[in-house]
Amino acid sequence: MKNGERRTLLKAALGAGLGVAFVDGAAGQGLDPREPSAQRVGAPTPQEKSRPQPDDRLGFAFGARQGQAVASEDLIAGAPPVFAYPMDRATGTPRDGSRLNLVLLIRLPSEELLPTTRALAADGIVAYSAVCTHTGCDVSDWDAAAKVVVCSCHDSAFDPREAARVLGGPARRRLPALPLKQVDGVLLVAGGFTGRVGGDKQ
Repeated sequence: MKNGERRTLLKAALGAGLGVAFVDGAAGQGLDPREPSAQRVGAPTPQEKSRPQPDDRLGFAFGARQGQAVASEDLIAGAPPVFAYPMDRATGTPRDGSRLNLVLLIRLPSEELLPTTRALAADGIVAYSAVCTHTGCDVSDWDAAAKVVVCSCHDSAFDPREAARVLGGPARRRLPALPLKQVDGVLLVAGGFTGRVGGDKQ
């Protein structure tokens, strides 16, 4: 399936009521992921720019539920990823002052995850940077049949079951994972990103 067709199908699926946020891949082109989110108004505070911290909650990044905490029950196994930002657990402030904090939340059957991936997951839910390691575009396409995420710019494909291993395309590095834990059905950050976030050719 061609890249444009995949985006069209994903948008149609979202319009059918899956409730999953979608970022048009074109939004990632020409943007410096070190800059504040295009969604924000005004300069970000240091708290909003800081990297994810242990016990941060994960909140919907876009859509009608933007800023609300993502619960385990909000994610369906095999469904397209949900885009989220970590949020300070004490204040609820989203750390959306940088695109580098945007993550993909994907739920898969736990038995399909490699042990190394399962160790970073919570109830089959994994979190990866949404910024491609090639040039920093959005990893916003979902290949439902193969269960892989694909960069919207150059078609680099990553397998979320195998710690976002690169399956094809120009990217040379995995998407960094964000370790998760679950407390009372709420997803929390368990540690920092497992690798350097951002593209190699920005």
